[in-house]
Amino acid sequence: MTLPNSRDWIFSVKTFAAALLALYIALMFDLPRPYWAMATVYITSQMLAGATRAKAAYRIAGTFCGAAVTILLIPNLVNAPLLLCLAIALWVSFCLYCSLLDRTPRSYLFILSGYTAALIGFPAVEEPGTIFDIAVSRAEEISIGIICASLMSVVILPRTVGEVVADRIEEWCAEADQLVLKICGTEGLEQLHTTFLRLAGGVLALEVFLKQIAYEASIKRHSVEALAILRQHMLVLLPIASGISDRIRILKHLSAFPTEADHLIADLRKWLQGDDTSAVSPMILRATAEAAKPAPTKDWNTLLSLSLIAQIEHFIDLQEDIRRLKKHVINGTRLPELKCPYIRSTLNIRHRDHTLAFRSALSAFVSILVTCGFWILTGWSNDGSGAPMMAAVACCFFATMDDPAPAILKFANSTIIGALWTAIYLFALLPRVTNFEMLALMLAPALLLCGALMHHPKTALSAMGAAVIGLTLLALHSAYGADFAVFVNSAFAVTSGMWIAAIVTRLIRSVDETWTARRLVNLNRSMLVEVADGHRRRGGFEIAALMLDRLGLISTRLKTARIAEELQPEVFLAEIRAAINIAEIKQARRRQPEAIRRAIDRILNAAIGHFGGQVHMKTRTLLEEIDAGLTIIPVDEEQDLCARLVGLRVALFPDALPYAPPSERIQDKNNPLLLEPVQRP
Repeated sequence: MTLPNSRDWIFSVKTFAAALLALYIALMFDLPRPYWAMATVYITSQMLAGATRAKAAYRIAGTFCGAAVTILLIPNLVNAPLLLCLAIALWVSFCLYCSLLDRTPRSYLFILSGYTAALIGFPAVEEPGTIFDIAVSRAEEISIGIICASLMSVVILPRTVGEVVADRIEEWCAEADQLVLKICGTEGLEQLHTTFLRLAGGVLALEVFLKQIAYEASIKRHSVEALAILRQHMLVLLPIASGISDRIRILKHLSAFPTEADHLIADLRKWLQGDDTSAVSPMILRATAEAAKPAPTKDWNTLLSLSLIAQIEHFIDLQEDIRRLKKHVINGTRLPELKCPYIRSTLNIRHRDHTLAFRSALSAFVSILVTCGFWILTGWSNDGSGAPMMAAVACCFFATMDDPAPAILKFANSTIIGALWTAIYLFALLPRVTNFEMLALMLAPALLLCGALMHHPKTALSAMGAAVIGLTLLALHSAYGADFAVFVNSAFAVTSGMWIAAIVTRLIRSVDETWTARRLVNLNRSMLVEVADGHRRRGGFEIAALMLDRLGLISTRLKTARIAEELQPEVFLAEIRAAINIAEIKQARRRQPEAIRRAIDRILNAAIGHFGGQVHMKTRTLLEEIDAGLTIIPVDEEQDLCARLVGLRVALFPDALPYAPPSERIQDKNNPLLLEPVQRP
């Protein structure tokens, strides 16, 4: 295990200071459970200042929303325990479902609304007449903890999101430039899919900072918009670079790489290796690209060369935008006019997994009902409320994982660690404490160690569990009043609630990373059928944005060679490029004459069959239909449409024999090109 570094200890000191401040304020106002304020600090504190502040506002709003729900439910249903348990379980499940569909800090509003109702509602069932006071005090205690954590993260040696984002962007762009340099060279064209996936995962990681950056005072308003647009440019760059790679490889394999394109590639390499002062500028590159274009003909090498140069031109526009946007993320000035403004329409497109969200909500619902049933049937004392309370918290905390059960178990077992140090403090040390200063000194060793270990992957869960559960069991008040029976009862309730949640989660919700990755791959492939069949009416890059977002989610799960070999990640980007081209071909269909529309319809119908969908009529293979379309479509008048067909052919059939136009084609009733296709939207 890596020992905590200076940054970890600074974070720990800040968190401990925030916890003491929260406890002091809660004691000063004589709140009934001041230790909740202290425990909340350890739940909400983040290493980055913007991350803490981003979640703070939503957490406070969610806390008050959850408190309002308990005020509504408890007085009306307290005499019907089963209905009350059912109502709280439904509320927690609904809020968890909503939070999992919202991949922004706003999800904390939903999740806090859910388990706050459980935290407040279950312990209050024996005092329904005081529910309003209890709910208000709990909301105050939790809010104090959130505010103190946010305040300390900003005041004491803040580590800003802006610094981390700038470093991540620079690292990503450097690796992307090296990738394109390799593509433009002669080595590694077949082994680059791992780099593509790593870059996709890097863009997904940037999404975490997308909302957090808006909550830092040092960040300018336009930086948020610039980062959102930059993220989409970075995603779109991946299929463009993949398309360039395939076209270069095919042309070199055919020994048909044009000399003019060689000059363009050489200038592109110089530009990528240089900076803004480089002798090669985007304007020069575009002029070189224009000069390198051959006269349009039906010759396959010519079509490939035209398609390659078009892709390089698109890459130049994207790369120039990325270089500009990088500066605007840092300095926050007003955004310039971009070369690729259409990508703005894809900013809010994200994958939302309704199936896993429902299963997570169902596991929370069942866990709460099981623990409530055990609590009611055994006639457990009021401390038994800790079981359904912690079952709700555990299900909500780890719902974003593929398999939350191990994490819930680890968090539950950390209760034992928390209970051990709490027992030492509660029955051996605290009786000797006479003032707040002595209390702070006594708590420092345990809490500082927990805080320092909270940001190491192997110890994070145990450290946070030991801190949060330990402080909850410690139950600090203005006066000492420990009871061993109550302590043991509470510890058992908290632990058993999380153990039951882990078991239920294992039965209902748990999936492995391979299952999730395979499912995302299948969703992307089924989208190709939907695009070709007309069910997806978005533009090509809007569809690509959703598929690329899934690609980023897939990349984080390809951790073993076995999974990578099974899922064939090298074809992911090819399928995304195919989706872009199919969508653009569909849009181009509207302005074509009847004969070309028929050819396009046959291509789309063949694509449905190729990707496993239900075809509307008997067709030839997709490759044959693409070649037939290239034959009938005039390349000099419809260069863009021909380029899309070439792009579709290269993406799906990179190793096929070159397209060869027939010397002549008999136009009669037996000609397949004249078959009447099924009409499409």
